[in-house]
Amino acid sequence: MLLDHARSQLLIVDMQDRLLDAMTGRDDILSACDRLIRAAQILDIPVTVSEQYPKGLGPTNETLRETLGNRGEVMEKVEFSCYRNAALQARFQELRRKGRPQVILGGIESHVCVLQTAIDLAENGFETFVAADAVGSRAKESRKLALDRLAANNVGVVNTEMALFEWLGKAGTPEFKEIQALVK
Repeated sequence: MLLDHARSQLLIVDMQDRLLDAMTGRDDILSACDRLIRAAQILDIPVTVSEQYPKGLGPTNETLRETLGNRGEVMEKVEFSCYRNAALQARFQELRRKGRPQVILGGIESHVCVLQTAIDLAENGFETFVAADAVGSRAKESRKLALDRLAANNVGVVNTEMALFEWLGKAGTPEFKEIQALVK
């Protein structure tokens, strides 16, 4: 199944500096999440950002906060799975009721919060995708295990560029030119 921008919502999981600084490939993950947010904004895709215990771990990375601006929801949680947080679950369900059953995820850590969230979403009837280049863990092996497990549990594993061009669907539009600039 392909991603469709009119049916999608984007979830960025726990991209907080205190966590992010320990990730293998930190800058690449940050850049990929930033591209996803920018593309979602161009295509009017709702964006949700989770923060794991921000009182202790701090807010979302400043670059991502600046990109997001006031065009998304930042929501706190203590649960590892975003879907097990009542407020986040209500947001996913509300967006699905509005015709957005596809959720694409980026964020950290691949083998904990991203994995648990994606599997919960898939088990609850969402068409769930994880952008492999937009997720990370402290150890490369943990990330690889997470991506393998996600694929085995009905979660589509894509990369950022796949997501962007699937969201577009065709060339020759003003949105195409804006998004093409994000991948150059």
